[in-house]
Amino acid sequence: MAALTRTGERTTPAGVDTRLPWWALALPVAAFTALLLLVTGPGEAAATSGDAGIGRVVQLIGQTLAL
Repeated sequence: MAALTRTGERTTPAGVDTRLPWWALALPVAAFTALLLLVTGPGEAAATSGDAGIGRVVQLIGQTLAL
């Protein structure tokens, strides 16, 4: 248990690592990317040209950042 100071704040014991693991950042990024691709994807299941999907995502990101 961590010691309390006079003001009631907790102190961290020596040697405790407060860094986040690599997956704490990778999982939210992967989830956001997957949801972004689902939202910007076509509304129907028709086949499209190969590069149109990536170009559309880049175009939507550019339009969003231009606002």
